[in-house]
Amino acid sequence: MPTLLVVDDEPAVCYSFSRVFGDDTTRVISAGTVAEGLRLFRAEKPEVIVLDLQLPDGTGLQAFEAIRATSPKQPVVFITAHGTTTTAIEAMKQGAFEYLIKPVDFTRVADILRRAFEAARLMQVPAVLPGLEPREQLIGRTPVIQEMCKVIGRIAPQDVNVLILGESGVGKELVARAIYHHSRRADRPFLAINCAALPEGLIESELFGHERGAFTGADRQRVGKFEQCADGTIFLDEIGDMPLTAQAKVLRLLQEQQFERVGGRETIRTRVRVVAATNQDLDRRIADGRFRADLFYRLRGVTISVPPLRDRADDIAELSHHFLFVFNQELGLNIQGFDPETLACLRQYRWPGNVREMQGVIKEAMLRTTGPLVLAEFLPPSLKAQPSASRTGAEGADAERLDLREVIDDLLARGENNLHARVTAMVERALFKRVLHETGGHLGHACEHLGLNRSTLRYKLRDLGLSIDRVIGE
Repeated sequence: MPTLLVVDDEPAVCYSFSRVFGDDTTRVISAGTVAEGLRLFRAEKPEVIVLDLQLPDGTGLQAFEAIRATSPKQPVVFITAHGTTTTAIEAMKQGAFEYLIKPVDFTRVADILRRAFEAARLMQVPAVLPGLEPREQLIGRTPVIQEMCKVIGRIAPQDVNVLILGESGVGKELVARAIYHHSRRADRPFLAINCAALPEGLIESELFGHERGAFTGADRQRVGKFEQCADGTIFLDEIGDMPLTAQAKVLRLLQEQQFERVGGRETIRTRVRVVAATNQDLDRRIADGRFRADLFYRLRGVTISVPPLRDRADDIAELSHHFLFVFNQELGLNIQGFDPETLACLRQYRWPGNVREMQGVIKEAMLRTTGPLVLAEFLPPSLKAQPSASRTGAEGADAERLDLREVIDDLLARGENNLHARVTAMVERALFKRVLHETGGHLGHACEHLGLNRSTLRYKLRDLGLSIDRVIGE
């Protein structure tokens, strides 16, 4: 009869597992401390272990290390009332079978234990990963974020390329840094390059370097990012905007781990892991001939999709308090929290700029706050002018038809001082979306109509949380 060991210092939890899962087919035993749990593990040799992360005489991770030392394929399901994404990643990196946050859903637990017992029978357990600086934490307890953290935990130690997909501002670079921090290359360099911010004529030089005299202005040899980052990790952000000529050289590097500097003949070998990200629809860009299909297949060793903030509204309160803590330290403030009305406004807003926009809103509101709590009156009027219940959201076309006079009057009535930036952003959003629709998303034609160069337009679109493919798809 297979045995389940539950190690938890709450007797009610142990009793619940025994009552729900203890029957003629499964024996359930329990312990309340690390020491007792390890004793039962050695004596009873259970097929599956449910292990609390916080125990009176140590941590579940410490117990797990001892278990793995003698039984490296032991399926262990972590459970805790104090879950964070950092501990989720840590547990999964160490090789946990699953990770649950209390209160547990026993219907889901039953399915997890069924799979864990089958894994024990087959002697196969997934492998996976650890912790970030406070400013670099992945925040969220919603299932979609927890699952993403588990994927990071599983793939970070594996030497595969990763493609991160998601809208502007969702935190793709944060995911890339999490992969790096939890990889076997964590002691090697990490370099991030924004492909959309580099002029087409300089991107190859930036990535691969150049020889003296390779082009006008190349008065000395330059070492590129791939060479600087040997044996490390390079993050290619906005890779969907990379010119086709540079794409060809990146493809060769991924295939052969070698390249030449611009204007050079010497072949340079490197061992670099590539993590790429984009907010573009790469399938559409491939169909349009703007992105190489073979590069796409090389990049997506593993694909991670980062959800937009509007799809994880239950994380908004936690994110808000996280930014409150960060900015209290950064700005030397001592704000205690948020008024309930403030949190309600934050939750109802659709956040077209995602977490990046939210970060800016929280910081500005804190700077305006005069008491211990952030009140709704300190939030930008746009958060109350664009509630999701009555409008399509800032990324929808109707949101661009706001009554600007009404918004300006509201800003003036509140004594706001940043009117130019706010109203300009609203007008630019409407202008860019209309022009992109008119030109079918053709960046060159849009630049001609707007009188802007490509780099400036890309920067503005990114800061406004706009994606060309998403805009023209509306």
